[in-house]
Amino acid sequence: MVRDVSAMVLLFAGVAVQLLAVLGVTLLRDALDRVHFLAPTTLATVLVAAAVVVRESFSLIGIAALLVAGFALFTGPVLAHVTARALHRAAEREP
Repeated sequence: MVRDVSAMVLLFAGVAVQLLAVLGVTLLRDALDRVHFLAPTTLATVLVAAAVVVRESFSLIGIAALLVAGFALFTGPVLAHVTARALHRAAEREP
């Protein structure tokens, strides 16, 4: 019972963070400002993975969720940096 409630709270928190990030990306007009809203998606992924681990413990599904969260933690900042760098270079080329 407590495990299910904890998993639901973590899952709802992850979904709420993701929805707020999507709202921020949708409302902002400048592409560089939108890049800042990539960071909360990493937090949302970690929260959802934590919900899976709480619900399923360290089974095959829980370990897979941890691997996905770890992958997102390492690739998310790199993706944001590369995107911002490409946008910056494209802005320099325009007259």
